[in-house]
Amino acid sequence: MRVHLVAMPWQAMDMPSLQVGLVRGLLGRARPDDDVSEYHGSIHWAEHLLHRTDGLLRPADYVTVGSESIFDGLGDWVFSGALYDDPDWGVQRLKEYAAKHGIAIDTALAMRPYAAEFIALAADEILAAGPDLVGLTTTFMQNVPSLALARELKRRRPELVIVFGGSNCDGPMGHALHRNHRFVDHVVRGEAERAFPALLTHLDQGTAPVDVPGLCWWDGDRSRANEETKQIVPPAEIPMPNYDAWQAVMDASPLAEFLEPKLVVEGARGCWWGEKHHCTFCGLNGSFMTFRAKSGQQLWAEIEHLVRRHRILDVITVDNIIDMAYFKDFLPLAAASDWDLRMHYEVKSNLSSDQIALLARARVAHVQPGIESLNSRVLDLMDKGVSGARNVRTLRDCETHGLTCTWNYLYGFPGESAADYLPVIDQMPALVHLQPPGDATRIALERFSPNFTDPRMGFTERRPAEMYQHVYQLPEEELTDLVYLFDTTFTGIDAEVEQQLLQALDVWKAHHHVSRLLVEEEPDADNVLLVHDRRHGWPRRTHRLAGWEADALRHLDHGRTVPALHRLLAENGHELSASEVEQWVLRCRDRGLLFQDDRTYLALPTWGAPIRITSDGTAQAEPEAMAAGALTGQAVGR
Repeated sequence: MRVHLVAMPWQAMDMPSLQVGLVRGLLGRARPDDDVSEYHGSIHWAEHLLHRTDGLLRPADYVTVGSESIFDGLGDWVFSGALYDDPDWGVQRLKEYAAKHGIAIDTALAMRPYAAEFIALAADEILAAGPDLVGLTTTFMQNVPSLALARELKRRRPELVIVFGGSNCDGPMGHALHRNHRFVDHVVRGEAERAFPALLTHLDQGTAPVDVPGLCWWDGDRSRANEETKQIVPPAEIPMPNYDAWQAVMDASPLAEFLEPKLVVEGARGCWWGEKHHCTFCGLNGSFMTFRAKSGQQLWAEIEHLVRRHRILDVITVDNIIDMAYFKDFLPLAAASDWDLRMHYEVKSNLSSDQIALLARARVAHVQPGIESLNSRVLDLMDKGVSGARNVRTLRDCETHGLTCTWNYLYGFPGESAADYLPVIDQMPALVHLQPPGDATRIALERFSPNFTDPRMGFTERRPAEMYQHVYQLPEEELTDLVYLFDTTFTGIDAEVEQQLLQALDVWKAHHHVSRLLVEEEPDADNVLLVHDRRHGWPRRTHRLAGWEADALRHLDHGRTVPALHRLLAENGHELSASEVEQWVLRCRDRGLLFQDDRTYLALPTWGAPIRITSDGTAQAEPEAMAAGALTGQAVGR
């Protein structure tokens, strides 16, 4: 069988489609006689825009529409005119939506006229390969571009078999996609490692795929949806991705000068935390929460193979959460290598300082720890299983070890109040030396999340997100099954507190790159710490902490209550009253050296500060030398 695998926009341009790579690897193992080819639509679409506009629409514009507008549906909208064969379809709706919500749509409007001709060119290239089957993967805003291409392919060659798969096809979404688009022959819902080869066997034999779990297929004019399986694909059956075809396309692309290619690997599926405590807002694991992971040795062998084959050192892992066993096997292997890797990992935010240090030694340069909030009560409402102080500690330790940390501040949870936010907002100036959130948003109501599946969580009203009105020409009852995001009544903090939060975060983001709060041991001194404060908005000074004050700051690296700190200092042989300790703690807090989370106090100084890259691409060097001989200010305890 001749199979053509397709990843349409808005797949990231600088990395291969993991889904296409996995299926290519799967077919090479399960059906080695099949003739498999690929079409990487993200690269070709960006090339098309660059060429047709004489360089006016560049890869950065692709990112603006394809990555930064997911919650406004701009990427899907660009191709909706091609899907519905009407260049004016949805234009007025989008303009009204943009005016209402204050979003910029100029770039999307500029792209729209080129979508239909791109679909035609993509169909030309794919059909020239003479495929028997075209498989399209769809995640986030790949739905409409993929549907537009599938429609054109089917129009030209009605006998061609069209198969969809990917995260957008999970659960009821896959059946709705199938039954509303007659030109889609099959939709694979869930994991493809078993279902897709089984479907191909039925197509070879000309039999009805009634026994393929989760598959949607046409029985005459009736859309059938087979029952989804409860079985999961074990790690041993998850193939290593094959990116050879992507590499060839990337090497020949004029986009190469704009991009830094990255490899994508998969070590685990599911979420071990979500199996026990499903974060209330998260729907990313869909209907497959069960956690399973490849061994650390297997994952490292795959990365080693891919890096050697493609000569690319940037590696993105797509695991929703790191397997904690990797701290014993995979990460030590990576740390022992002599490769200058730059890896990305999603982790839980309660890692220890030693674990964060190991991530850094293993060349993990970028982590996404799911911090979400700095208030313990709100984190409890999310069922995150971590405290606000622990999240701040993670930010501090990432700064110490030079890890880029990506996170967003979420709000709008039922039961939260201003009292959960104002104390954190008041302390944000003290956090300016730590990495700020990339954004702050009210939580979205996501399909598969506890907030969605259980109305008792507080979101009793829900309707397909407003953006889908300018994306799909479908009735609301069908959108209800098709889409991932939903609108609901706002809950949680009011607009006034929201504005205070957003303003405080803006200040944090604006001044982070010039702020430092560094601690070091004073040379040639016994148990003396120097804390150099070079933060925006704070007096420029160096605090000298000697004796019990130095011990106290070290103890507060882990976050302590005042009684616990008093007890630890007593064990160190320091005879102090509880009142003395409390007064010192409060002075340190007032000087921005400690973060207070209810009764817990956490030390904020870092033991190192990486070179930072500012928004204009320039490096922000470390502050001037902070030597003991150049001290200013006084010891905080005096």
